[in-house]
Formats: sequence, C-alpha cells, structure tokens
Amino acid sequence: MFGLYRSLFNEEHDLFRESVRAFIAKEISPFNAEWEKQKMVSRDAWLKLGENGFLGIQAPENLGGMNIKDFRYNAILIEELGLSGCSGPAIGFPLHSDIVMPYILHYATEEAKMKYVPKMVTGEYIGAIAMTEPGAGSDLQGMRTTAIDAGDHYLVNGSKTFITNGWLSDVVVVAVKTDPGKGAKGISLLVLDKDMPGFTKGIPFEKVGLHAQDTCELFFEDVIVPKENLLGKVGEGFKYLMTELAQERLVVSLAAVALGEYMLQATIDYVKERKAFGKSISDFQNTRFKLAEMTAALEQGRIYCDYLVLLHNDGKLDPAMASAAKYNMTELQCKVADECVQLHGGYGYMWEYGVARAYADARVQRIYAGTNEIMKELIARKILK
Repeated sequence: MFGLYRSLFNEEHDLFRESVRAFIAKEISPFNAEWEKQKMVSRDAWLKLGENGFLGIQAPENLGGMNIKDFRYNAILIEELGLSGCSGPAIGFPLHSDIVMPYILHYATEEAKMKYVPKMVTGEYIGAIAMTEPGAGSDLQGMRTTAIDAGDHYLVNGSKTFITNGWLSDVVVVAVKTDPGKGAKGISLLVLDKDMPGFTKGIPFEKVGLHAQDTCELFFEDVIVPKENLLGKVGEGFKYLMTELAQERLVVSLAAVALGEYMLQATIDYVKERKAFGKSISDFQNTRFKLAEMTAALEQGRIYCDYLVLLHNDGKLDPAMASAAKYNMTELQCKVADECVQLHGGYGYMWEYGVARAYADARVQRIYAGTNEIMKELIARKILK
C-alpha cells in the first residue's frame, strides 16, 4: 500500500487485481450505503460477481469454476474488498467462496457437488456455515444440534446463531451431533438447503456493525436430510472443521489487514485537509507519529500475511499459524480503527465517515471464526505439546 515491494504476485495477478478493483468500484462501492440500510447485500450483486467469475474460482471447470488453485487470486479479491472499505461484502463474499465452498468441494458426494457448486459459482445459491449455537459459542464440542440416522436420511433438530450470510443463504454447511455421547468424535457435517421442510430462519440481527451483511439464527425442526448430503464420513466433522478453519482464519486475517489499510489511508487523506490552530493536522508531531506507527505495523502485517498465503499455497499452513495470524491481525485492525477515529476527532464518530463505520465493523473480527482467546489457546497447545 505504501510502496513496500510484495514479491508474491506476478503480472497475471496484477491484471486480475485491476479487474477486481474496477468491478468493486462499479458494482460494490456505490451500493454499499444502501445495503447497510437494507442490512444485506442485494442478490443482484451476487449474480454480478458470478457473471464476472469472482465466485468459487477454485471450483473445477465441470462444476462451473475456473479450476484456479492458486490462493493468491482469492487473496487479491479479499484484499480489494477490504481496501474498498465495504466491510460487509468483504466478509460475506469470501465466506461463500473461501470458507463454505471448500467443505463441499473437499468432502461432498459427487451428487451434492453437482447440485450445489455450479449455482454457488454463478451466485444463484449463497453459502453459509453453521457451527455456533446459542449456548455453546466457540465450544464446538458443546453443540446440541442433532442428526439422527433414520435409514436413508438424517433427521436434524436444533438451532444455530450468528450465521453470516444466514438470511440470504440457500446452501448451509451445518455441524451436527450424530453421536452425542462421543464428544468431538460424534460431530458430523451435513449440507442443508433452503427448500428442506423444517429449515427456517430468524429475523436478521440488528448488529453494532457490519450492517451490509445479513446475520441471523437458523432453526431445524425434523429436517429430513438425504444421506448423500453428508460431508465425508460420519463422526469426522470435527477433524474437517479443524482442517478447513486454517483457511477461514487466513481469510479473516487478510481482510483485517486490508480494512486496516483502508482506515489508515482515509485518515491520511483527512488529516492533510483538516485544519486546527491555523495549520494542517498532519503538521502536528502526534499525528505524524501515530500515522508512522500504524503504517509500520500494517506493513509488517501485510508481509506476514503474504508469507502465510505462500505457505497455504504449498499446503504448509497449519491451524496454529492461522490462529496466530487471526489473533494478531484482528487485534491490529481494532487498534488502527481506534487510532483513526481519534485522529478524526468528532467527525470520526459520525456514521457518514467511512472510518466510523469501519470502527464499528472491526470489533467483531476478534470474536467470530473463533474468539481471540480461543486463538491463543490453540497457539499454546502447539508450543506446549
């Protein structure tokens, strides 16, 4: 962002970035304020993303994707959404492509892949993942949603909460207990869709931030789920979650740095124009030092994440590394948000300013995808084993 050379991208990546940036400027940024009022992104935006090939690029060609396995392309899309300052889309779109879809691509039956993936690539189907429950929070083993084996299908009962893309979701990867007495070994993953009787949604939550992103509860009452909608093997769900959560936490880390960079640039622009005591705010030593501190921290964070993207491309990103990134980058994002609001003064508390919205949006980053307290526990387990 500030001239630090990044060695992980080539000319093809740069061309892809230009196309993504142009798309966001035309189809995302102008509509974000309206989406914030509606509490969700429009379905039309999802379809346009699909038309332009920005959803599920890693999906095989026979399922409608481009079979691009280079995660640097995914990272570019995440970065550019973050740099736009549109926090809701910066979370909802990558969750669909980089968090939900991998479960289906990696573990679903061929029948389920053919049914769901092509429409997820076009944006006709919107994906969500349902792990968190009202009484369990980050404790996945404490979940109570059950899936009873009923012969040729499962019978699902329970509820999930704080589900990103929940209200608009057409396809949901749901963590369930297939054997409640076995703890982690009793967890399985199922794919549910909006047309299954007994699957209902709560009213979207009135959140502190991320207003342009729908979040709600999901309810399951005797939902009949075909056996072909099981992901992988029975009882292996916790293992799949631990495997795929590394990418999820990398996605959150990349978004955190980019959103931090957005706030910093907005603040740099503001302090150059704002006058106080007869001179620009940018002339005060405190302002200059704060900007220098944030710039140094974000540049370090960016290079750190660049390295993790390369490790992930090589299949060497482990859950503890991803947890460390998620912890560090979301803490940094929140620190930058606070400093940038302070440098804006009273205007930083006005919703019309992007920094105010970014400040409200940042706080949840330390909570979802596993709280930062859980991240520290996962890091500690690796270093103490």
